[in-house]
Amino acid sequence: MHKFTLEILFQIIGIGSASGLIYKDNQLFIIGDNSSYLYEYDIDNKELKRHPLTENPSENIAKKDKPDFEAITEFDGKTYIFGSGSTENRNKMVTIDSKSKEIIATTDLSDLYLAMQSFAELPQDDLNIEGAAFNGSEWFFFNRGNGAKGKNIVFTVQGKNLTEEFNIISTEFKLPKLKGIRSSFTDAVVAGNKMYFLATAENTTSTYNDGEVAGSVIGCIDLETMKIDFTKKITETHKFEGLTLYKETNKEISFLLCEDNDTEELKATIFKLSLKK
Repeated sequence: MHKFTLEILFQIIGIGSASGLIYKDNQLFIIGDNSSYLYEYDIDNKELKRHPLTENPSENIAKKDKPDFEAITEFDGKTYIFGSGSTENRNKMVTIDSKSKEIIATTDLSDLYLAMQSFAELPQDDLNIEGAAFNGSEWFFFNRGNGAKGKNIVFTVQGKNLTEEFNIISTEFKLPKLKGIRSSFTDAVVAGNKMYFLATAENTTSTYNDGEVAGSVIGCIDLETMKIDFTKKITETHKFEGLTLYKETNKEISFLLCEDNDTEELKATIFKLSLKK
């Protein structure tokens, strides 16, 4: 069941530590957790453009200083990019016009992230937002359970905005182990009434420090029940951190994935993952 194929589609020179991506109109929009650019890659022409997300943008930013952009989602002509919330300088949301790539707003989500921590009884060091999705009425934020308490949580946020008027629902998930290490959320995307997610097993109990990678899984959550439909191991070696819908038919659904190589090398490998329904 859920037979899959995983293949390298292409490589992009000029992007390092890719952490999230969106596929749209044969273009890829990619963020890196050590960069303050949004990257736009034209697949047909193999052209790469950079769009600043902050003042004085740069690449390969030192870990203690980086905004740690880990999550990206798009809805109704707007692209939303989120910091992980794992330190005080990683609490920003940047909203971009999807067509012009101009910044519409930069928003401090400290209050939202603090509310998430309090609601889920998470220590400050355990908040680590690695995926975000929006279906027009609800936001879904994926907390990566690679902290001391190991809580993999989907925060469902409802309300008028993400800064003042919001309600939070917290759902905790137990994800599979790989090589004895519990996997933890790294990204997600909504497709109809399903939410597909990536999770990686990494030998660390820190949201700040990296560890040895034990592999990654793909999984699916039913949005009506908020229960896991299935999980499937797709690699024993790669740390996949980005997931976007590529194509879907009655018999198959395919995604594009990106990998965080945890190095300063400016090269991103894009993978194609196909799942039989």
